[in-house]
Amino acid sequence: MITIRGLKKRFGALEVLKGVDLDVEDGEVMAIIGPSGTGKSTLLRCMNYLEVPDAGEVSIDGITLTAGQAARRDIYKLRRKTAMIFQNFHLFNNKTALENIAFPTQIVQHKKKKEARAAALKILEQVGLEEKADASSATLSGGQQQRVAIGRAIALNPKVMLFDEPTSALDPYLVGEVLNVIRGLARKHNMTMVIVTHEMSFARDVADRVVYMNHGRIVESGTPEQIFNAPQQEETRQFLMHISERR
Repeated sequence: MITIRGLKKRFGALEVLKGVDLDVEDGEVMAIIGPSGTGKSTLLRCMNYLEVPDAGEVSIDGITLTAGQAARRDIYKLRRKTAMIFQNFHLFNNKTALENIAFPTQIVQHKKKKEARAAALKILEQVGLEEKADASSATLSGGQQQRVAIGRAIALNPKVMLFDEPTSALDPYLVGEVLNVIRGLARKHNMTMVIVTHEMSFARDVADRVVYMNHGRIVESGTPEQIFNAPQQEETRQFLMHISERR
């Protein structure tokens, strides 16, 4: 589903991605973990060209882009394959929860208003917010807003869902409701997901594969059991030990 080869990205003098190679299988749920500032979110954003890589190749579901050669129409095609859930929701504050889900499908998929609203209501049920359909998004809690954002992504029927630390902007007591929605999607739908997260227990529970990144490189990749119980690399062991001590 996703193939990445030799991906590099630099911001000024800072080399953030240093030749990343990565494969994600169709229907696989991958969690990317690692210290802050190590390139996890940049890698995610390069997957759908929200950040344009300096070198390397990205392929999603048969659409392949090569850095420096990607045409605008091909970037658009690649983005249509993905949906991204950001840290800070990015909802329309002047629209209701229902409208935030329905409106993009009217624009992108050219759905009729009635059809879009009916589909949006079903999605609100999936994320546990049907009773908030007519509530302004500005009145929702952070956890509810993120669940609407996830619903908006689902509505676009993406091949791949990209989650950029979806709980990092939430109060601790709201984290669980968002993780439960993502967990439910992963278990009920054969949807490819790449999740950048600092929630280790969630990564262990929901992911088919866990990738540990540091200093712009993939250090180790394996099943949750391998990474959390028997990591092969000293860097991975030190990171997990540090996380454990903080708790």
